Amino acid sequence: MKRWFLSLWLLLCSLGLMQPAAALAGQDISVTMNGLPISFDVKPMMQNDRTLVPFRALAEALHVGVTWEAANQTIQAQNGSKAITLQIGNQTANLNGAPVSLDVPPQIINGRTLVPLRFFSESFNCSVTWNQVDNEIAILSPSKLEVIGFYALGDQKTSSWTNLFGTTFPEVAKGNTDLVKTLALGWYSLDQEGNLLTKSTTGWQRPDSYEQVLAAAKDLQLKTQMVIHVTDEQRVLTNLLANEAAMQQAVSDIVQEAKNYRGVNLNLEGLGLTDQGEQLTQVRASFVTFVSLLSQELKSAQVTLSLTIHAPNSSYRGYDYQKLAPLVDEIIIMAYDYGSKPEPVQLVEQAVQQAKAMVPAEKLVLGISLPSENETSLLTKVAIAQRYELKGIALWRLGLVSQDMWSNLKTTITTEAN
Repeated sequence: MKRWFLSLWLLLCSLGLMQPAAALAGQDISVTMNGLPISFDVKPMMQNDRTLVPFRALAEALHVGVTWEAANQTIQAQNGSKAITLQIGNQTANLNGAPVSLDVPPQIINGRTLVPLRFFSESFNCSVTWNQVDNEIAILSPSKLEVIGFYALGDQKTSSWTNLFGTTFPEVAKGNTDLVKTLALGWYSLDQEGNLLTKSTTGWQRPDSYEQVLAAAKDLQLKTQMVIHVTDEQRVLTNLLANEAAMQQAVSDIVQEAKNYRGVNLNLEGLGLTDQGEQLTQVRASFVTFVSLLSQELKSAQVTLSLTIHAPNSSYRGYDYQKLAPLVDEIIIMAYDYGSKPEPVQLVEQAVQQAKAMVPAEKLVLGISLPSENETSLLTKVAIAQRYELKGIALWRLGLVSQDMWSNLKTTITTEAN
């Protein structure tokens, strides 16, 4: 019987259906955090069925503060209420003052200090899974992010109301409001004279039942933003920003309407696509001037101001992130429309890096276009926001979030409520 089993096992190995442990051990081990790869300057290694990785790179990925005490070769790591102590060669660690036995101790290899990945990660409330087929370790580390949901009119299949509240209009239920805490209500536009519109040529409009949406949001303690969406089609936006009287009219209309909301969200798109030289400089300066005028008035009214604008690595160069940052409460980076689906991770990450170089991370929100993403790629975009410690994510739009997307989001995002 044993001989028959051994023969079968060898046959399966030869067909590639099973792999001996030695073959797997010879492969490089990859490590991901919420779907994004973690880079190590010393390769992860397997020892006694335990994976060891450089502690500093792992700690940075987990946003854990660490110190190295060379005198006694000790690592101190802390995040919130969790603190661990590890010592080179010592198979006993310390977790919040209690001793914990390790299968493999920390050790120094090629000048780098390696620690047991699973123990270190799980000590800080992460889950760890091992994919033997791909020699991959996946770390899931839920972290706090604010979630903004763009709310707009749709048909029965793409109703923002149903997608958010989990029931049909006008019934109200908790639905997915345990995750979404801010509604960006896409109901307004501007003409080139600065008049505030509740209907626009781009299809954005305020529904007749808008007051019921506001009432439901208030009952469920959701923050609301009035979104003003304007594109630069036929230079409408450029002309508005070049006209001081039009800008003053727009500010006046917006401030008056903003009394019904917690915040204003300017979504002025298309600036700087074809402008060059002095013309581009003027467009950028005019937009900053308009935002400054509006910001001053809204602060007096105790209303927040958000911008939803093209990413710094997009073709639209009319947005001076550095000068806009001090004027607003948050900037939603439209890190999409790069020309492929899902949106390229490299370009989205580049957009965040460039924005973060000009704007504090606590003011940055990563915009995610759901028509471009699937259940898996959505989590990768969320992971980028987590990796760079952004304020949150903004979903375009409610009505397009599948049940699988909701489920995945709730496994990786924590909020004040949950």
